Amino acid sequence: MKHWLARIGIALGALLTLLLVYGVFIEPRLILDEERETVLMPRVGEELSGTEIALISDFQLGMWFANTGMVERAVETAVAAEPDVVLLGGDFVYSTEPGIQTQIDTLLELIDPLLASGIPTFAVLGNHDHAVGAADELTAALEDHGVPVLLNAAAPVPGTDGGADPALHIVGVGPPTPGLADVDAALADVPDDAPRVVLMHNPTVFAELPAGSAPLTVAGHTHCGQVTLPGTPHWAYLGLTAEEKIVAEGWAPDDYGAEGNRMFVTCGIGFSLAPIRINAAPEVAFFELRSGS
Repeated sequence: MKHWLARIGIALGALLTLLLVYGVFIEPRLILDEERETVLMPRVGEELSGTEIALISDFQLGMWFANTGMVERAVETAVAAEPDVVLLGGDFVYSTEPGIQTQIDTLLELIDPLLASGIPTFAVLGNHDHAVGAADELTAALEDHGVPVLLNAAAPVPGTDGGADPALHIVGVGPPTPGLADVDAALADVPDDAPRVVLMHNPTVFAELPAGSAPLTVAGHTHCGQVTLPGTPHWAYLGLTAEEKIVAEGWAPDDYGAEGNRMFVTCGIGFSLAPIRINAAPEVAFFELRSGS
């Protein structure tokens, strides 16, 4: 009996070792999912129908054993797809080491293909960007390179405001941690008849959006659970709050949020706490906007 128990223990240990190797070295560094969705959008006229939006989130630069190689690959994948707009979902940095400016320099180097492409790009900041005191530096650096950082503000997408239909607006909502989310301010300058995509870091803010104000909301933050074993919920990661567990991956349930609003949560790229991903591969998400409801 003891021999069988020892063999079972050895087998389980070997399986755990293989799982850890996969989760640290294989899935997060070699596998990049490309999620593609078609979204029917009210207020989208014929001129804007077919507009494609790419979403990348959660680079987490400064995390130990950070996933910079996958960030580079994700940016290249987005640029190669030639979308009409690229959205960056925040948490660009994770810690104060190495220095904030060093991390910002790394960020600008990694997104250089995007900056050089001329694709209109918009960003919001995440909770870690604020927690490490990098918000001002990140905002200045990105905006100096032509990327508006939307803190409870909206902006029209260049090239979409010259026709008969209203311009497509990107609405950026601040993160609830540290208490910077202001939905009313974010929507204040969006014309009622304008199509809009709401960009936020933390998906919990989605429930605060008024009915019909956000036919497409995109968010990050959750890393899709980061570690989700088969047979367990996709929100298995212990870092998620009770609210975040409601929707940690993909489309929010139909009954979550106000009527007429929809939200998609991307898995992002980087890590929190530990450099591991299991059944939650890095992701670039693409959305094709089509007229409809």
